[in-house]
Amino acid sequence: MKHHLVPSVALMAALALTAFAAQASPETEAAMNKAGCMACHTKDKKLVGPSFKDIAAKYKGQADAPPKLAEKVRKGGSGVFGPVPMAPNGVDKISDKDLKEAVELILKS
Repeated sequence: MKHHLVPSVALMAALALTAFAAQASPETEAAMNKAGCMACHTKDKKLVGPSFKDIAAKYKGQADAPPKLAEKVRKGGSGVFGPVPMAPNGVDKISDKDLKEAVELILKS
């Protein structure tokens, strides 16, 4: 059973990445892939972490959402969308510029 789960998760992530790439600039997409965002998140379905659509809905209308989410990515955390923790992602994984663009893209989902 476990052997079937890994290919399914990988397939779901690949399909989500294809759909998400239609909105993302090539640079932002590459940065999000390099940082590992797409290994746990998809545009519209929960994978390991929440979907970008769910994140956008939760923070809709909040003026402080971009810096709040950028800080969450940098520091990591858990509890907002459930008990599964998100590891911190330093500038060695995603630059400040790329992180800002990724957060803006996620909030438009």
